[in-house]
Amino acid sequence: MVCGHIKNSMENFPIKEHSLLFAPLEGVTDERYRLAVMRAFPEWDRFSTDFLRVPTVGRFNEKFILEHFGPVIYQNKSLREKTTFQILTTEKAQTTQTLKSIEILGFNHIDLNLGCPSRKVNSHFGGAYLLSDLRGLKNVLSTIRKSFPHLFTVKMRLGLADTNTFIDSLKLMEDEGVDAITIHARTRNQLYKGTADWDYIGQAVKTVKVPIIGNGDIWSVSDVAKIFERTGCHSVMLGRGALKTPWLARDFKNADSSDRKKELTLYFKTLLDEYQKNTADGLKILKRFKSFCRHTFEDFPQGDKVRSKFLRSKTLQEFFSHLQDL
Repeated sequence: MVCGHIKNSMENFPIKEHSLLFAPLEGVTDERYRLAVMRAFPEWDRFSTDFLRVPTVGRFNEKFILEHFGPVIYQNKSLREKTTFQILTTEKAQTTQTLKSIEILGFNHIDLNLGCPSRKVNSHFGGAYLLSDLRGLKNVLSTIRKSFPHLFTVKMRLGLADTNTFIDSLKLMEDEGVDAITIHARTRNQLYKGTADWDYIGQAVKTVKVPIIGNGDIWSVSDVAKIFERTGCHSVMLGRGALKTPWLARDFKNADSSDRKKELTLYFKTLLDEYQKNTADGLKILKRFKSFCRHTFEDFPQGDKVRSKFLRSKTLQEFFSHLQDL
């Protein structure tokens, strides 16, 4: 990674073209999850913490911030340098103070969450809400840029309720010194319904000079190839698609199609190994495994019935026996 403010330069952008990025996922991409995927499927070019919500009152100490990032990853230089620290903040939050603590710890890439669709987050004027308030957005971007002289990226949606501010938001981000923009091609109000409109990603590529990272409805190797070809985006970020197929980056880079049963077994066994380092509570781990199963079995014949078996598992042993029976 590089230090110092990278002012809207595609040439100096430290993420290489056609990279595949594993998206920040609230409640999923904690340190243990990231460590498991980094170990089992190291072909991903970059990972991210889930967002740290910057407080309005008080401040986080360095120990809390380090725990959020992950102390094991922090101690490993190569893993630390391929991990983005994502924050969610508002005009009234203690952004400058939080960024000071983040910089003291030596983190040199932060990402601002402007895509969170949570009603609670948006009611407190954060996440995708700021896309409807360009004055407030400008203040937040300016505060971050003045406080943090390193790599600063943004992950956004097309807008809050509509796309009326989309182009103006992009230009504002570029003007305020954002180094790259990830676009989930839906509005906040769409949540995850309908189909992501990649045409907006292509429009962004033509509108601003900073690297654009495409996101939304990328489920397969062919989808990755299609979004690159259709939009001209610099890189892509996968969220639900990465959760469904955590080895997708390897398949794309190797132009190959892995055995789904074999990879799922590796995935869950590696996760088990990591989670057991923090807890011996098998039911707690099983609950987490079940939360990952929404899209995991769609490619199997009678995928709904297969998923139902996993969701009805009462023990980890039963869960893994279902994997063997796939």
